[in-house]
Formats: sequence, structure tokens, C-alpha cells
Amino acid sequence: MARKNESPVPIKDVLGKLSIDELRLKSKRVFIRADFNVPLDDNLRITDDSRIRSTVPTINYAIDEGARVILASHLGRPKGKPDPRYSLAPVAKRLQRLLDKDVTFAPDCIGSQVEGHVAKMKDGDVLLLENLRYHPEEEKNDEEFSKKLAGLADYFINDAFGAAHRAHASTVGIAKFLTSAAGFLMKKEIEYLKGVVDNPIRPFVAILGGAKVSGKIGVLEHLEDKVDKVIVGGGMAFTFIKAMGYEVGDSLVEAEMVETAQRIRKKLKTAGIKFYLPVDCVISQSLEPGAETKIVPTIEIPKGWKALDIGPATVKLFSEALENAKTILWNGPMGVFEIDAFSRGTFAIANSVADAYALTIVGGGDTDLAVHRAGVTNALSFISTGGGASLQLLEGKELPGIAALTDRTTE
Repeated sequence: MARKNESPVPIKDVLGKLSIDELRLKSKRVFIRADFNVPLDDNLRITDDSRIRSTVPTINYAIDEGARVILASHLGRPKGKPDPRYSLAPVAKRLQRLLDKDVTFAPDCIGSQVEGHVAKMKDGDVLLLENLRYHPEEEKNDEEFSKKLAGLADYFINDAFGAAHRAHASTVGIAKFLTSAAGFLMKKEIEYLKGVVDNPIRPFVAILGGAKVSGKIGVLEHLEDKVDKVIVGGGMAFTFIKAMGYEVGDSLVEAEMVETAQRIRKKLKTAGIKFYLPVDCVISQSLEPGAETKIVPTIEIPKGWKALDIGPATVKLFSEALENAKTILWNGPMGVFEIDAFSRGTFAIANSVADAYALTIVGGGDTDLAVHRAGVTNALSFISTGGGASLQLLEGKELPGIAALTDRTTE
């Protein structure tokens, strides 16, 4: 029977790529691509360091093995030139506290100064490079830029799952020139999002939300022969309800996706997969604070009103559907949870998922933020650090940053 911390499918059975613990790192220069794309306030202070913390096990392992650790990441969108608003300097300070050791901060990610810092490194030292995206060549996956990055190191470790769907110099290009392996975070992401989802402990329930059906079509199609139940909430639910022939007021509907939604719902029903849609919703005429709200059945939304959250009857329906689940995948909020008046449905489902006696996987992005605000993160099995990357993996697509890693030889 699955419980919160049950081990997923082993990485070697899922990935077929080298992992960091298969390399001898002693005295080697190890270039670790991390995802330190953290939120900063107006005073350039980090407001959420979860992405930094998630890479600490990989960094600590390399330090303990006697490697010379070179860390690299992007932060924000500086448009290919230095911009102090997107400097990784605050990350260096936070890393020093988390690692409890000195972290040298380089003023750039390539060039003679950086090479000088690397040349002075001793076993166990840590160097953080400045924002990779200060150079336009990073996002262009420029070969010469990739060579310069590779020239700093003996091994490349990709632990930036959140950037694994990007074919950039620091995620793909560098791997052409160095033996390349997955870090522990990358391994865990793949173990859960691919290993568990492809070979789930049943019953397997997928909860999909968010604004648009178009963003989740690939996930639905990839999961349709794997899941036992599909729960759909959020704005995307109303395209399905419209496809059933009901009026939904001014609620979000992707007119071009109505036929697709109808096809998917019928296909799931034919396959014997239970499909749940909201039966009631919280509606309003405006997102403005203090605007009037009502709770109505989803098939009775008046013109001029829009559904912005699931209602209490839907919360009960969805929660009951989760009661016998052994694996739960959740990607996408149930409403506009950023606004208090429309947050109750998402937070209630977050608590239901957290209370389930199941392996629980949250698919990153807005859902990550929602479970943090609901205060249930510690009760979940795994929260993905990647938004777009997690969606692509759940669609069954190959991620460039993973494909570029060195294949693991059969022993």
C-alpha cells in the first residue's frame, strides 16, 4: 500500500542516463546547472528559496566527494545583457547559509576572471557564476559559448529540471563536450513524473485544473490509458461543460477546443475511466475586491457572470473521488486562488490531496504556489520544481536537457 514516502521507480529503470552518484568526483571540476530562478522583492531579497534548497543535496554530495563545485543558473529575463535586478548575488548569500560554507561569487559566467577563480579552487570549494542569461548566446544554444562553459569543468551535472525543456547552452550545448549526468533533483523529478505516472499504484487519479484545456490536452491524451479517474476543475472545466451543451455565462471557454473536449470526454467514458467535472461554482461579475459572489450549479450560470472557483458541493464530490486513490497527480488550480474570494476550492482540494492515503505528486507552476499557500507541502510526497518541464514530461515528450545527458552503459 502506498504511503507518502514510498520510493518510486528506481532512476536506472526510468532514465537510462548517467546519474551523479555513478561518477568519481574527487578533485574534479564539476559544473552543476541548477535552477536558482527565485523570486526577489523590490529590495532584491529572496522571498522563496525552495528552488535553492531543492538542489542542496546534489551540491552537498559533490562537496562531500571532494569535487570542485561550479554552480550556474539563470534568473529572470535580463535580455542578454547585465542587469543588477537579475544578479545571482543574493543567491550566493543564501547558499552560504544553507551550505554552511563559503561560496565564491564570480562576476560573470565565462572569461578570464572566471577562469582565474576556477584555477584557484581546491577540493570541496564552491563557486557560483553570474547569471547565464547576461549573454544572449545562452538562450541561442551557441556552440562557442557552450565550449567556453564546458572548458571550466571536467563533468557536467544537470540538476535544473525547471529548465530541462529548454535547449540552451547550459542545458544542452555543454553536454556535447563533457560527460554529463543527472543530479539528485533531476533524478527525483523523473522518478515521480515519469516512473510513477507510467507505472502507478492503482487506483490512479489525475486532477487537472488551470485556465485552458489547450495547455493540458497533451497530458490528458498521454494519461488516458493509465488513469482510473480524471478530475477537471479550474477555467478549463467550462470548455468541457460547454461541450456538453450547457451555457456557462461569461466563464472562460476556448471555443476552438470545444470539439476536442467533447472527443476526450467521450473517449475516457468509453474506456471506463471516471470523469468528474464541477457541479457547482462560485461566480462573480468581476475580479475586483468586494465584488458580489454567488454559488450556483454549473449549468445555471447567468449571462454576465463568470465561474471563478469550484463550489462546496464540487469540493465534496472531488474529495470523495480521492478517498480510495493510491496515486494522485495534481496539475492546475481549481480557480483564481490568488484572490481570497476564489481560493477556497483550491485550498480545500489541497487539503484533500494531503490527507489522502496515497502517493501524491504536485506538478509545479501555479499548483506549487497553491499548496504552499494552503500550508500542506509537508504532507505531500513530491512537488515538482518545473512548470513547463513537468507538463512536457507528463505529455510523454522528450526533454532536451535530459536527452542530452550521457547514456548509461549496460553492465
